[in-house]
Formats: sequence, structure tokens, C-alpha cells
Amino acid sequence: MIAFLRGYVAAVYDGAAVIDVNGIGYEVRVSGETVQRLASAGRDTEVLVYTYTYLREDQIALYGFMSREDLELFKLLITVSGIGPKGGLALLSVGTADDLRFAIMTGDSKMIARAPGVGKKTAERLILELRDKVAGMHDAEMMAIAAGASDGSGWDSLAAGGGTIDNTDAAAEAVEALSALGYSRAEATKAVRTARDDAQKAGTELSDTESILKAALRYL
Repeated sequence: MIAFLRGYVAAVYDGAAVIDVNGIGYEVRVSGETVQRLASAGRDTEVLVYTYTYLREDQIALYGFMSREDLELFKLLITVSGIGPKGGLALLSVGTADDLRFAIMTGDSKMIARAPGVGKKTAERLILELRDKVAGMHDAEMMAIAAGASDGSGWDSLAAGGGTIDNTDAAAEAVEALSALGYSRAEATKAVRTARDDAQKAGTELSDTESILKAALRYL
């Protein structure tokens, strides 16, 4: 099994990318969001892509993800009856992986049913089967953020959308503060991440708990 590929972006096209690893081009099937991220990175950019190997008698395919967390979510999605690897990628193409986790945890079947080939009944079954598992992933993620805060590795390694918050203590504290205000942990985490991403796009820095909190509140 191929756990990940580290190489250069050789080509990006609808639903897939080619990663050049030491002169060998691996075609990896990816979500719409990942296509956009790889395309924006440009050709000849070194990337690390986590992979899931799909084996059938008549087919071998690699599915690629930009973080371990997205890969783990994909592996959960394909355990649901009626959702194969193609359906898992379709679900991850509707929004970000965080959006999908949030939809599952909050029971937003309408958002999930926007994925091609996923109807209302399948969306509701997915929520029923995965809500507790996704919530467990979220709790483990928050523990990792807290554990990694002291050395600066926690939030960065879990950031599905890329980028970092320099002060991981502040990020974790902001999530805790929002939770204390009555927001769910899922809502708080999503808001903090969105605030971080938008700040980075604008070229600004959220360096302390207060600034992160104020920015995150705009998304709640």
C-alpha cells in the first residue's frame, strides 16, 4: 500500500492530478477542492499527498488528500453503504472537509445531499452512522491541538486548509472561549479556522487570543 506521495505537481485536471515522484508520474484522484489547491500551487511545486489505494480485480486507483484528517474522513465516508470512493470524493468536493464534518455533526442533510449521486436518504443514513465517529475525531483533534500547543506543532499539523496560526495556545484558548459562550466545539473550531484562513489571505496575522476571538465571532 502507498501511504503518501512526496513529489512535484506535473499536471492537474478535472478530478485528478499527476504527482512526479523521482521521474515516475502517479495519477491520483482528488476532490474538487484539492484540484483547486494543487492548481493554485502551480506546476513543479513539491507537495505531500496522503493516499488511499483502491483495489479491485479490474482496477487499481489512488485517491489523494492534502492532510491525514481528510484521508481519515474519506475512509469513514466509504464505510457507509452506497458511498464508494467516487461518492466519497463527491462529498469532499461539495465544500471543505471541515464543512462536511460540521454538516455531519449538526445533521445538515441538505448540504450533504448536494453531492452528486447522494440523495436525501443516503445523506440521512450517513449522518446517523457517522455523527458519533466524526465527533470522536473532533474531540481527538482538540486534544492534539492542546498537546501540541507548547511546541507549535498541534494546530499546524491539523490544519486541513493549510497554513498556520503562530500562537497555537491562543487558537486553542479562542475555541475554549467560544465554547464557554455557548457555541458548540464544532462551530467554534470552524469559526477560528475560517478567521485564520481569511486573515492569511488578507496578509494579516492573528497573534493573540483576543484578536482570534474577535475575528472568529464574525463567522458565528
